[in-house]
Amino acid sequence: MSIDLKSLTIRKAHKHLKDGDFSVRELVQSFIKQIEEKNPEINAYLEVYSDWQEQADKAQELFKKGEATLLTGIPIALKDNILIKDRIVSSGSKILENYHSVYDSTVVSKLKKEGVVFVGRTNMDEFAMGSSTETSAFGVTKNPNDLERVPGGSSGGSAAAVAMSGALVALGSETNGSIRQPASLCGVVGLKPTYGRVSRYGLMALGSSLDQIGPLTKTVDDAEIVFDSIKGKDEKDATSNEPEDEFSIPEKMVLGIPGDIMSMDGIDPEVRKNFEESVERLSKLGYEIKNISLPHAHYSLAAYYIIMPAEVSSNLARYDGVRYGLHKDGNNLIEDYIKTRTEGFGDEARRRIILGTYVLSSGYYDSFYSKANEVRNLVISDFEKVFNGPDKVDAVITPSTPSPAFKIGEKVSDPLSMYLSDVLASPSSIAGLPGISLPSGFTKNNLPIGFQVVAPYFREDILFKIGKDFMGEK
Repeated sequence: MSIDLKSLTIRKAHKHLKDGDFSVRELVQSFIKQIEEKNPEINAYLEVYSDWQEQADKAQELFKKGEATLLTGIPIALKDNILIKDRIVSSGSKILENYHSVYDSTVVSKLKKEGVVFVGRTNMDEFAMGSSTETSAFGVTKNPNDLERVPGGSSGGSAAAVAMSGALVALGSETNGSIRQPASLCGVVGLKPTYGRVSRYGLMALGSSLDQIGPLTKTVDDAEIVFDSIKGKDEKDATSNEPEDEFSIPEKMVLGIPGDIMSMDGIDPEVRKNFEESVERLSKLGYEIKNISLPHAHYSLAAYYIIMPAEVSSNLARYDGVRYGLHKDGNNLIEDYIKTRTEGFGDEARRRIILGTYVLSSGYYDSFYSKANEVRNLVISDFEKVFNGPDKVDAVITPSTPSPAFKIGEKVSDPLSMYLSDVLASPSSIAGLPGISLPSGFTKNNLPIGFQVVAPYFREDILFKIGKDFMGEK
């Protein structure tokens, strides 16, 4: 039978594989064909793994033995900062261009046990620093919906891989909108779990108090299936966590619209109109809509761009040309460091390292970094009030991004304008809350628009319920 990749889901693929309608090899081959046709122009993949047939055959054996799970044989793409043993993982940077991982990340270990087929590694902003996948050392990724526009970032390669039917699922990572924003711009589903709900072991660190791995998929159900497989406390990651209590979903949920966020300048009129239509859709489905206040939300982006560079400065200090990665010879050790880091890091990485080193330096730590963390606590307190106060809501809703996909090169020379594209993700990001971006329509120019739902800690179940209702999934 012919395989319709556009309408294929994990459950559909599993049933076809189980019934013998097609083999795992045939399934993966269909995606490989799409990659061969589209990737030369889109540049979503940096590498397609040469052993995909061997992986597919191993997955097929699990079906023959009756040991297959829902994810067995499912083609999955990996963002280029998630470690997979014996393969190149470069984080989109020249400084790690030829680095081969010596171990598997926890998420990869879990998925290997499920028998998935890892198709390849996807392009990304260098060390996840960017909102457009334009800072990659290996070229720009283009949006499959419009090749003149960006796919978003930093997980732009993963979002584009799913959008172009180059993988059924892709894993991305998010520090501030890096899953939800490209999901919105490419018209796919993007889940950012609660901070710590998915182990960060084997994820190349950007901002350690912010980073989180999550799936990009075509349906909410697919995102839930992958999340259930990769979540859980991990002894290798001290920040990983899981809820102590069991939850139940309220029969009638209340959704909050934060006026403090929706009154911000810069939200595109078509995005705003689409949001209003999306709210009306949920209202007709029986959800109660309420206006709420997050009074410190508009400080979130500023706080993020102090906290994140500070952690970047510390995390990227390890790339010195001595232990691993690129090495350039100078006349002495200091020159070795300078030459290696100057040639190995791109402009955006250097910009954030310098900024982070500055805010952590003597005399500025208290003025900037400490105050940013105080703002973070205020934002967390705001969310606690709306989720647990007398006028509580079950989730907060906003557009995913302030605008649809912008043109390649449009903002690359204006860092502040680029940073503002993540403004709607930053409140939940610095608070560590789970959020999901759902495809909600298109602009007049046929560019995707996303709708964002944010839930309390560990309440991904609420996101899945709202998301399935919104998308009409059973």
